[in-house]
Amino acid sequence: MKTLLASTVALTIALAAPALSQAPATRDPAQIQGGTYAVDPGHTQVGWRVSHMGFSNYAGGFSDVSGSLVLDPKNPAASKLSVRIPVASVATDSAKLTGELKGDQWLDAGKYPDMTFVSTKAAPAGKDHAKVTGDLTLHGVTKSVTLDVTLVGAGTNPLNKKYTVGFEATGTLKRSEFGVKTYVPLIGDELHLTIAGAFERQD
Repeated sequence: MKTLLASTVALTIALAAPALSQAPATRDPAQIQGGTYAVDPGHTQVGWRVSHMGFSNYAGGFSDVSGSLVLDPKNPAASKLSVRIPVASVATDSAKLTGELKGDQWLDAGKYPDMTFVSTKAAPAGKDHAKVTGDLTLHGVTKSVTLDVTLVGAGTNPLNKKYTVGFEATGTLKRSEFGVKTYVPLIGDELHLTIAGAFERQD
């Protein structure tokens, strides 16, 4: 029976392998397809980290991201990015803290439901890096923020056959400048963002 089960599993893997095979994702910007892309919300993560009383760096995240990317590999400076992040999607390992963060003492998701980023400038900073500056709106306040962006890879997703490009972006902002001042400086003012973004090309 064990031999039969092992053989069945091996056969299933062998049959599935050709369907999932693909060329490795490229990290060469010159090979990436230009065009209009949409955020893949199921594979895009926005993480944040803040100092907790100087004892630890506490992390959480946001989900259900939406947005668009107009990508021009031949002229990266002409690329445009627009992203919307639902503030109520904030999540931590503590249900109590997650609820507090959504409240009016912190992010006030009821009054300010979205955090948005709209690029105003993209400047290449190496073969697969760029600095993207844009208007970040949070808690009803809009300020210019610059993100350090790294190309992760691009290619055809073997599961849904959609051409996909992925980037990782990092940046830091002072939450007090956006009106989120609760417990500053006991809870750190600097909010470190890490965005793992996947974008699918629209036909």
